[in-house]
Amino acid sequence: MAEPQSDGYGRGAAILSVGIGVTGLITYAYFSLASHTLSEEDYGGITLLWSAVFITVSVLYRPVEQLLSRTIADRDARGYKGRDHLRVAGAIQLALGAAFAVAALLLRGPIEDGLFGGSRTLYWVLIVAVLAYAVSYFARGFLAGSHRFGLYGGLVLMEASSRVLFALAVAVGIASGQSVVALGMVAAPIVSLAVVPFALGRLAPAPRPPEVEVAQARALDEASAGEPATEPEFTLSHGTGFAVAVLLIMLAEQTFLNAGPLLVKAREGAGGAALAGFTFNVLLIARAPLQLFQAVQTSILPHLTRLRAGGESDPFRRTVNVTLAAIALFAFGVALVMAAVGPSVMDLVFGGNFSYDRGGLVLISVGMGLYLVAATLNQALLAQARALETCVCWLVAAGLFVAFLLVLDFEDRVLQVEAGYVGAALVLSGSLYALYRREDAGGLSPPGTPRASTRA
Repeated sequence: MAEPQSDGYGRGAAILSVGIGVTGLITYAYFSLASHTLSEEDYGGITLLWSAVFITVSVLYRPVEQLLSRTIADRDARGYKGRDHLRVAGAIQLALGAAFAVAALLLRGPIEDGLFGGSRTLYWVLIVAVLAYAVSYFARGFLAGSHRFGLYGGLVLMEASSRVLFALAVAVGIASGQSVVALGMVAAPIVSLAVVPFALGRLAPAPRPPEVEVAQARALDEASAGEPATEPEFTLSHGTGFAVAVLLIMLAEQTFLNAGPLLVKAREGAGGAALAGFTFNVLLIARAPLQLFQAVQTSILPHLTRLRAGGESDPFRRTVNVTLAAIALFAFGVALVMAAVGPSVMDLVFGGNFSYDRGGLVLISVGMGLYLVAATLNQALLAQARALETCVCWLVAAGLFVAFLLVLDFEDRVLQVEAGYVGAALVLSGSLYALYRREDAGGLSPPGTPRASTRA
């Protein structure tokens, strides 16, 4: 039997990299147009709305996206035909959306008046946009698990393109005001769902990756040997356990990305806003690559899941190792650029009266590499159905990061954030690698082998 290749993963990552890269440029255009057409106060409201929407949807809905991506890939590789996993994922997503709606309505005063300065429009855009993204993220998980990366890229590209049209309408004078720009955030997830009918069967089925053929051939071999593979029931408890673990991982991820500037502002008091903004700019070195890395995260999880279902341990390890090597080279390159011209580049891009420290920029570049290593190992462990153990590593590392910022009192707050970020990323990547190697040393479980510790 021919050894499965990683072509499906490579093609999927390449397609998504193009789609997400273009999406990033279009999103930049959305903010650029908004900043040039709105007052500083109105533009500030748009950035607050954006942050509120995407932090919320990342935490609430990416768990179901990951659940669907992994489960569909696994069941497809094993030849299972049931639809229980779709119903379970839908029920979880509906519950999360309903919980958000109830919380947002109960907290209307603090959100509308405290966060959005009394803007009723921004408040309702937040609610409708977050609820619309529940469907969008469900579709993303379905497309990724089904190996339809072209449609996935089309979804995110259509989302960004429809959003920017609202800012463009204001810029050219067809419409005016903050409300029109904000409505783009509601239209984007709704318009993007135009790809769903194609995903549900209007196009020919997606090509089956080689690892799927291997897994199904193995299942046939087992059946011919008198060991027929039976389709297990996918229950709400299985899906909820996985989703809750990933939800906690998403909370830890947001802690890594946002705790630094927020805690700097809190500890510096009323005058800390400018320093918090400076800290945010420094951390953009770590945040920016995550946009393109989404393509790798999206495509690698179903690919590794299929390899695991087929018991293909060598291609599994090779895919992980190649991805880690690429991340190391990328992080090394970024660190070299920061060491050579980092302060000049940051001054040119962001301006302001702050002085960017060369050593601190290199430190953040190293932390960025460690964080991307952790994100890759996270997907490998989710593919191995080890969400609960992975979640513990994330929570411990995020807790140490916050404790480092709260307990210690550096004179240089920015250096404290930089050191804390790198240290926590090292703890996270190291613990996840140890967990991954422990599984790797024992080999991948054969298809259909139950694992008591992986119910999450």
